[in-house]
Amino acid sequence: MITYIELWKAKQAWMDLSTEERGNYMNALGPAIQQLLENGAQIISWGANDKATFTKADYDFFAIWNFPNSEAAQGFEKLVEGAGWYNYFDQVNLMGPAGGPQEVIGQMIAL
Repeated sequence: MITYIELWKAKQAWMDLSTEERGNYMNALGPAIQQLLENGAQIISWGANDKATFTKADYDFFAIWNFPNSEAAQGFEKLVEGAGWYNYFDQVNLMGPAGGPQEVIGQMIAL
């Protein structure tokens, strides 16, 4: 299982679109998201970054996904890029195998 985390904020190009254009763009993504879910992806959470967050990351939104394997996650990356998402949003991503605290702590100690 691969966990994938996206953090993003709108670019000026997104702000320059009308509300209708933004809605049309997002509605066009619906079938692609449905296809991901049918192929084993799981949406864990989507949300807005709370302004009161201590040491808040400079991104306004986040999404957390689980993918069955690295290939599925990389397919997702290609889909996002192909949809022109990065024209409208400044985004950073995190991806790695799902694990537990002990695994990560061990990796941190081994650095």
